[in-house]
Amino acid sequence: MKVLAAVKRVIDYNVKIRVKPDNSDVDLTNVKMALNPFCEIAVEEAVRLKEKGVASEIVAVTVGPKAAQEQLRTALALGADRAIHVETDERVESLGAAKALARLVEEEQPGLVILGKQAIDTDNNQTGQMLAALTGLPQGTFASEVKVEGETLQVTREIDGGLQTVELSLPAIVTTDLRLNEPRYAKLPDIMKAKKKPMDVKSPAELGIEVASKVKLLKVEPPAERQGGVKVGSVDELVDKLKNEAKVIS
Repeated sequence: MKVLAAVKRVIDYNVKIRVKPDNSDVDLTNVKMALNPFCEIAVEEAVRLKEKGVASEIVAVTVGPKAAQEQLRTALALGADRAIHVETDERVESLGAAKALARLVEEEQPGLVILGKQAIDTDNNQTGQMLAALTGLPQGTFASEVKVEGETLQVTREIDGGLQTVELSLPAIVTTDLRLNEPRYAKLPDIMKAKKKPMDVKSPAELGIEVASKVKLLKVEPPAERQGGVKVGSVDELVDKLKNEAKVIS
């Protein structure tokens, strides 16, 4: 079974985000970029399926600028066999990414598409669901456990009330949650081998799609700084402040 693992280039989660002085966007100057953490989990799960003999090939895919090839090489070092880069300098929203992935699903015919449930930059949690709608494939979102049994896939999902297990027929789409696994670290020999693994570069035009965003970014600003706390002398004073100043109780 071929597994298509979609990944995204994001600002490293350890980096403190800065906004440009003109509030036009996030400042990416000299900022460390990394593989989206949820995407790492998706790649790790694909690799584990291959180690179990369930998957025969893992294809890492991303949509983004030329620099995103760095994150594809990371996915290759983690265990993917080859990569496909849909190269564009446009700001890609969820629907644009889903359209590109849908065309690659047509071309590659994978038995499973696995991707992170969301990216830590836009935090939209949309691409997997949109991809399922475009391809007509069954989907299991927020997966905390994945089991392949013959031509079916059992996905344990994290929901508000606890856990829900759904059974899907393959091919299918899975989006990964944090508790699915703990990604491995890429070893130096694997990082070196990744440099020689094949990477196919395509343009949106070659796929017959447009990925340019239909959303206009008007302004970006940092959240307001939190006010310092105060000590109160009694329960009555606390209740009074919660009622009249914070206005969180009535």
